[in-house]
Amino acid sequence: MNAILKSPQPINEPVLDYGKNSKERKALKEELENLRSKTIKIPLIIGGQEIYTEEQIKCIVPHDKEHVIGYCSVASEKEADKAIKAALDAKRQWESLSWNDRQAIFLKAANLLSTKYRAVVNAATMLAQSKTVYQAEIDAVCELCDFLRFNVKYLDQIYGNQPLSDKSTWNKSVYRPLEGFVFAVTPFNFTSIAGNLPTAPAIAGNTVVWKPASASVYSSYYIMKLLIEAGLPPGVVNFVPGKGSEIGQRFLTCPNLAGVHFTGSTKVFQSMWKTVGSNIEKYKTYPRMVGETGGKDFVFAHSSADLESLGTALIRGAFEYQGQKCSAASRAYIPESIWFDLKEYLVREINKIKMGSVDDFRNFMGALINEKAYDKVKKYIQYAKESKEAKIVIGGHWDNSKGYFVEPTVIQTSNPKFATMEEEIFGPVLTVYVYDDKKLDETLKLCDKTSGYGLTGAVFSQDSNATAHMREMLINSAGNFYINDKPTGAVVGRQPFGGARHSGTNDKAGSMLNILRWISPLTIKENFLPPTGFEYPHMEEK
Repeated sequence: MNAILKSPQPINEPVLDYGKNSKERKALKEELENLRSKTIKIPLIIGGQEIYTEEQIKCIVPHDKEHVIGYCSVASEKEADKAIKAALDAKRQWESLSWNDRQAIFLKAANLLSTKYRAVVNAATMLAQSKTVYQAEIDAVCELCDFLRFNVKYLDQIYGNQPLSDKSTWNKSVYRPLEGFVFAVTPFNFTSIAGNLPTAPAIAGNTVVWKPASASVYSSYYIMKLLIEAGLPPGVVNFVPGKGSEIGQRFLTCPNLAGVHFTGSTKVFQSMWKTVGSNIEKYKTYPRMVGETGGKDFVFAHSSADLESLGTALIRGAFEYQGQKCSAASRAYIPESIWFDLKEYLVREINKIKMGSVDDFRNFMGALINEKAYDKVKKYIQYAKESKEAKIVIGGHWDNSKGYFVEPTVIQTSNPKFATMEEEIFGPVLTVYVYDDKKLDETLKLCDKTSGYGLTGAVFSQDSNATAHMREMLINSAGNFYINDKPTGAVVGRQPFGGARHSGTNDKAGSMLNILRWISPLTIKENFLPPTGFEYPHMEEK
């Protein structure tokens, strides 16, 4: 087609409020009941074919743990090899497809998600991952719509970036996909990330093997169905649920591995990187390693901080989605001069929090994702209860009789290096260290050095000089830095997300930087007036 086409200008998907008597509330309630009432069978999808295996895993509802909503087939090494072959077989046709035609598929997917699939994907996320309606809406629908639409526009910008030429030469940059396949490994806690990790490389012309987290495979399956309905050709994204310990090596040691797109734990990503490093001589090309891992995210308050803004940020930042966010507020540094009033505010407001089934829209919190997570969080709270260096300010109780529930818990410690100040918990636990107002700089240095992570952080201050000073002291402590706001809730196109240190490669999901990682540029020089002799003018005389 003889035209230079530009994709539509993306705007962030509006967040619906699901207020009383609203159409979206009615539709979602009906879909929750529909999905709850049946048990589905989830296949592998390889090369466009549905494959069912004998080994299966149960998909349960975390806040109603005996309720099974699905059974998912589990891939073995045989299916892993099939997925690699399918991705490689689909590659030539996919990368040769007009990039505008590729873009159209993902724009259609975003529109399907914001309309026909909105209630389905939200309900699936609420049930399988125990997210409240608001947490599901901003994640599973709005953020994923944003990823799809903005990544399409980033491709416009990348392809339009061309080098300088002159009257006798035409220099061109061609943005090829990587050679081989991309291995996408996605987490349980964000449906949007589960959708973005395989589709971002695919938008750039790559083919992908997608291994979703077992705990969220239910909602991931609906994303896969959505992509197929949007027109994604067979083999471009291959849906391969399975145990990483059993099939991961198959993908990571394959000579055709072109890249890894990962979100999950630091330990797992480091293990994957070691595997790639130890096999480096096998690969056709050096695999791109893109990972967003853990966080031990801080809120640092100055004595001038607004109390209610600070308290609200701590509650929302620490306890929304039960603290199961890599960006969740997990440690706080509070000056002694405001701690008494802030503590009263936290206790009063946290006592208002309702926790239970996410089907009840009055609840602010649901359950932890599974028994393993529940046991881990319990151990940290118990450790604090038994320590002479800590005390429970509020919360500290748990109950798994119905689901994996842990109360929102605030710990106060006298030791800035206390375990719950340093280690990622991934649960509704906030630890506070109260510092002497006169030791601001000393405490800022503590904040910077206490954790090996560098994902998100926030400072609260009404003093502009203090704000600037804290920002500079903590400049390398976070990849996403917030001033007078909670350290969670990055929006695509506004706050590109990612951190460094042990928090990942900081390739910024939701930005052009991430899409560039799935591209291998080719530079072409075309000479209109090529020279006809080898001599240069300076060679005429000695």
